[in-house]
Amino acid sequence: MADDTYRTILTVAEGHYTEKRSRFISFAIPVRTAEEAKEWIDRYRRQYYDARHVCWAYMLGAERTVFRANDDGEPSSTAGKPILGQINSNELTDILIVVVRYFGGIELGTGGLTAAYRMAAAEAIAAVRIEVRTIDERITIGFEYPYLNSVMRVVKEMQPAIVSRTFEADCEMTLRIRKNESGMLTKRLLAVESVFLK
Repeated sequence: MADDTYRTILTVAEGHYTEKRSRFISFAIPVRTAEEAKEWIDRYRRQYYDARHVCWAYMLGAERTVFRANDDGEPSSTAGKPILGQINSNELTDILIVVVRYFGGIELGTGGLTAAYRMAAAEAIAAVRIEVRTIDERITIGFEYPYLNSVMRVVKEMQPAIVSRTFEADCEMTLRIRKNESGMLTKRLLAVESVFLK
């Protein structure tokens, strides 16, 4: 995968897994912030108030450096960690996975629990649509109006998205382009007379 792309999900999806009469209901949810993840976790805790455990893990940001996992009373590292492991092995981000467990009366042991939470998380991921998105950067430039055509020639050739523009005696333009191409775009724009970064 290119170093200026990331994988995420578009909609909420649900998975189901059963192990020795314990039922696991899993949800994969697109989230952007820890606060948003917490709201979803609270919502599932209220909805499944009669469940023994509501375990979860999330990963945030294009760099995939913000993450948390929670075992919600299960033995340490038997729930949150395997859920997070599924997020990692699928290289996903901006995602929360919640797994609700209804105890079936038979102890699964730590190995059994780890495997069950991993499978439940995998079932939710299998049900989602994954999208690859680019990491974009914004560039804001200023220039004098007579150089508009030269600037627009570069814009037309490199095709960044035009976020905003003001064309007066002094012009300003904000452009958005994928990270890997931003250096070349900046270099070409600054080669045009009167162009400067803002």
